[in-house]
This record gives sequence, C-alpha cells and structure tokens, in this order.
Amino acid sequence: MLDLPNTSIIEGNAIRWGVFGDGPPLVAIHGTPFSSQVWRRIVPLLAEELEVYVFDLAGYGQSEMRPGQDVSLGMQNRVFAALFREWALDRPHVLAHDFGGATALRGHFLNGLLYASLIIFNAVALKPWGSPFVQHVRAHEAAFSGMPDYMHRALLRTYLQTAAHQPLTEEAVEIYSAPWCGPAGQPAFYRQIAQMDQRYTDEIERLLAPLDCPVRVLWGEEDTWIPIEKGHALAQLVSKSPCQPIPGAGHLVQEDRPEAIVAAVLRQVSKG
Repeated sequence: MLDLPNTSIIEGNAIRWGVFGDGPPLVAIHGTPFSSQVWRRIVPLLAEELEVYVFDLAGYGQSEMRPGQDVSLGMQNRVFAALFREWALDRPHVLAHDFGGATALRGHFLNGLLYASLIIFNAVALKPWGSPFVQHVRAHEAAFSGMPDYMHRALLRTYLQTAAHQPLTEEAVEIYSAPWCGPAGQPAFYRQIAQMDQRYTDEIERLLAPLDCPVRVLWGEEDTWIPIEKGHALAQLVSKSPCQPIPGAGHLVQEDRPEAIVAAVLRQVSKG
C-alpha cells in the first residue's frame, strides 16, 4: 500500500497525498471508482528514477468524504491545480487514468497548467460517456446509498471486476472496495457516481488540441467501459502520435498490464 502521510485543505476538502523517490517530478492522477492505490505496483518502480506525487481525488480513497460534498470533475481540476501550486511544480510529467485524464486535460486547458509530458490512458474525455448503471444511480442515488451493506458490497465487487480484463485478486478487490464501505464510504460511492456529468468534458472538448509537450495516449484493448475507438479519437486531438493499444488489458490497465505503464513512462522520460 502507498503511504499518504500528508493532508492539504483545498476548498474545504481534506486531500491526502504522498511523494516517493527522487528525480524529475511526475504526478499520477487516478480515476473512478479507484484511489491512488491503483499506482501501488507502479510507483515503486518509477520512484527509482523520478520524484512521484500521488493524491486521492476529493471524495475518494483516504481523502475526506462528507454529505453534500462536491466531488465532480468540476472540482477535481481545481484540487489538482491547488496541489500543483503547493508542490511548486515546474512542468512535471503527468500520468493520468480515467477521470484523472479529464482532470489533467481540464488542468491544462482551463487552469493553464504546463507539463513536461502527458501520458494518458483509458481516459474519460470525449462524449458520450456514462453507462446505464451510472444513469440509474444518478436517478436513484438515495436508494442506492441506503441499501443494506451486504448488497452494496456485492454490487461493488461485481462493478470493480468489470473494469479489469483479468480476474482481480482478492487483495485488489479489498483495496478498491474498502474506501467505499461503511457509513461514510457507501454514500460517498454513490455520491461520486451521481455527480458524473458529461458537461465537464463537453466544456473542454472544443478546446482540445495538441499540447506544448509530448503526449502519449495508451488504451487497454479490452476496455468494456470506454472502447478503444475513443483512444484513437483522443490521440488525433491532443497528440502527434497515434494511440498505443495495450493487448490483454481492460480499463484498469494498472492491474492487467502495469508493466506497460512503467515502460511507457520511463521511455518518455528518457527522451527528456
């Protein structure tokens, strides 16, 4: 498990974060419904060459969860921008997955954040997105939040498995489930789903263009949440290189093919 010993208060949210290694800075941004623990098998390898910053998005993981909290994509880029300033980063490398991809893009196009490079994979970025399950939860958030614990845990386990192409280990299921259980975690899980709103990606889609840094788009070929066609389309908009498919990986590439992420980052960083 990655240790997140630091807490920053950003727009009233307690955000947990940690830093590992020494070298050029890299920020890793997780997606939903995960936490910074998605990087637990990746950070130790990257930290041999880089200073790696990880944090839990507002309302996720070890960060604060509370009723009425804004955990939308509209909040997450503001959290990222505030941490960026607090850490006094000057063009870090950025590694971003799922909602983390939207957060990195919003951070650049709306907050003016500059990166040394951006590696973005299986990202929420282009419409349409939001599964029938997401739409159903948005319509019935209170009912889901109040369901019995055993039902919630069963639903959560099933939902998490659909993100991976290979069967998740019991350890992985527990790591990803734990923050979303209990009196604070269960309603927080449905809160973040209920606040999923395509308008936050629509807001920047018209702005998408090649960044002033190298951008690599990677995509798990077996992603059933966001098909690889979205990766090819995103690469055409923001990168000078085509999307790189990752065989044998679903949406949760960190579990299916972590070595592909490590290799892509180290290859990019070695180019300077």
